[in-house]
Amino acid sequence: TAVNAMIFLRGETADFDSWAAAGNDRWRWQEVLPAHCRLERDLDYGHLDYHGDRGPIPAQRFPRDEWAPDHAAFYDACRAAGFADCPDHNAPGSTGVGPLAHNNVNGIRWSTSLGYLAPARQRANLAIQADTLVHKVLFAGNRGVGVLAEHGGQLNTIHADEIIVSGGTIASPHLLLHSGIGPADDLRRLGIPVVQDLPGVGKNLRDHPQTPIHVHTNPEIVNDWRIPRLNTALRYTATGSHLRNDMILIPASNDAAEGDYSDNPPVGFQVTPALYLAVGAGSLHLTSTDPHVQPALDYNYFAEEFDRSRHREAVRLVAELLDHPAYRAISTGAVNLTKDDLATDAALDAWILRNATTSHHSSSTCKMGPASDPLAVVDQFGRVHGLEGVRVADASIMPDCVRANTNVTAMVIGEVITSLIRQGSYHD
Repeated sequence: TAVNAMIFLRGETADFDSWAAAGNDRWRWQEVLPAHCRLERDLDYGHLDYHGDRGPIPAQRFPRDEWAPDHAAFYDACRAAGFADCPDHNAPGSTGVGPLAHNNVNGIRWSTSLGYLAPARQRANLAIQADTLVHKVLFAGNRGVGVLAEHGGQLNTIHADEIIVSGGTIASPHLLLHSGIGPADDLRRLGIPVVQDLPGVGKNLRDHPQTPIHVHTNPEIVNDWRIPRLNTALRYTATGSHLRNDMILIPASNDAAEGDYSDNPPVGFQVTPALYLAVGAGSLHLTSTDPHVQPALDYNYFAEEFDRSRHREAVRLVAELLDHPAYRAISTGAVNLTKDDLATDAALDAWILRNATTSHHSSSTCKMGPASDPLAVVDQFGRVHGLEGVRVADASIMPDCVRANTNVTAMVIGEVITSLIRQGSYHD
């Protein structure tokens, strides 16, 4: 939340209900709705019973008169194409085109550091140590008893009754693997003593693969850098898909056409289609026993035909929207997408693979699920299977990526796991 786009978008109700159906009943939508409401202070819809108005994180939507020209054109083009108006993307059952909520109020980024951590900094039971790298979790038998941490070039042992790993989708499995928790054969190959054989650690890597389409504006169009750059989105269900709202299109006014990052680049914008519920998954693995060395990531984007076909439709939809009069009035057309790219499925697949990139919504590498799930790393309380005194609480425990930016859901995970700890879930 300190560096993201501040898009405050909830997951689909079906996301959480599917988690519950897989053996995580504490995570069904009706169970986690209170956590959504607790964390937010919705300045537009906080009075509604499915929103919150007292939480630590404020959120609001920008009115149309504050939208950049390309966002207004995007909205008009989507409505003309038959998509529904969506004034609140966070309302259960919502779909269509409309303004996105942001945890940015009066130009202030309301991160979890500001909303949650700042008020707690003076607590006697809280110590924050920056510039510290945890090398591994320490065990006595199968119980976590502390961590080995590096600070100022020195290694120190920090003892604890419970270790809660919250490093995120990349760093959490990275730490578990270095601690001897993961696929036993992989650990042995690196000479790491096996504490717990859990094949799912680092597997099931999920994301929202996207392909930005860059557009030049007409010479007379000036994008005012003081106005919001990400205002609107279209959420819809791909043709023939059984996964509701599995696609999203997001326009952005902060992108220089053709990736020109000089001091005075040509003015441009982008429309980005993203696959918001891929069926394909990737993985990460260690390449070294040195905890300073980052793991290798293989996102395995668009390996599945179902993912490719849905994304092809999304790219073609963007091309159609850009032909709307509202867009033609402000732009000269796409820069990195040609008629030849759109001519055949094979040509478009090649274009997609050339232009695919991350949405920075990685998740699911320490999957939550019952012990009977061969890829499950933690149970629904965040407790690592087969161990005591160790939990994971971050986006890595999602069984699958939510159909939303992970911003809100990561906060919800913190809220829910906190509640479960207060309830004494080790004795559940």
